[in-house]
Amino acid sequence: MTNLNHRLVDVATGQLGVLSREQAHGIGMTDAQLRSRVQSGFLAKSLPNAFRLAGAPPTPLSRLRELLLDVGGDSCASGPTAAALHGFDGYRLREPFDLTVGRGRHVNRIGHRIHTTTDLQPIDRCEVSGIPTMRAARTVIDLARTEAVDCLTAAMDSGLRDGRFTEGSLHRRIVALRRSGRTGVRRLLHTIEGREAIVGAHSWLEREFLRLLSGAGLPRPEPQRVLTRAGDRLVRVDFFFPGTTVVVEVLGYTWHRDKAHLRRDTERLNALVFAGLTPYQYTYEAIVDRPATVVGELRRVLGVVR
Repeated sequence: MTNLNHRLVDVATGQLGVLSREQAHGIGMTDAQLRSRVQSGFLAKSLPNAFRLAGAPPTPLSRLRELLLDVGGDSCASGPTAAALHGFDGYRLREPFDLTVGRGRHVNRIGHRIHTTTDLQPIDRCEVSGIPTMRAARTVIDLARTEAVDCLTAAMDSGLRDGRFTEGSLHRRIVALRRSGRTGVRRLLHTIEGREAIVGAHSWLEREFLRLLSGAGLPRPEPQRVLTRAGDRLVRVDFFFPGTTVVVEVLGYTWHRDKAHLRRDTERLNALVFAGLTPYQYTYEAIVDRPATVVGELRRVLGVVR
């Protein structure tokens, strides 16, 4: 075996028996020499810019590796393909594969789905089995654009169960990507709300608020306390700090106000003020993205010295 052939084998062996044209050039092989090795049967040309060692078995993982090497650049497995690599329930690694590349690249591979994005940050990338892949939290967010609610819920539950991400890390990426208007984020938040409604107890947002208070050494409030009435309705608040007038409401993941919600919220707020209470409201984004501000404000209103 020639020295160049030894180098080819060394590169391909660590990549499930495949390598790219660029990698072949990197070890000193020309296109003419690559063609010669394809003609001799030493290599098989599987894609325009990817080659396979003769005898290397074509498995789903090696086929995906071929595609990524062929597309090159910043490409990574994404969507259902990334979900399968992360082991999400209900997903199996199979063709057609889903890949994502940076916006501005015009890539098309027949039989596969190549997506583009303007937001492909290092925080959203990892390697799974040597394959460049979207991280699990980002994968769930991307799945929300197309997957049915039951599939999305199963993916999210299995990612949490297997430690692929935490609730906190998922919500931090949701908030960061929601600011850019990413499609599917609102649908994912509705799915989370529905899941929490079935499970019951505190929502993640309420638990995160309590965790912030505990970490800052602030008093623990009473949750879900009925304090007054607004017309014929009881006013139940998210959190009340006994011995003070301070009330805190955390505004949910998909909080919005149409005319009916605005009227009810105004009536509730006025009823709390008329009862001598001091209500504060914090949005989902504030608790996730600006926790120090939330803690600082509550420290002042509660009169808690560091």
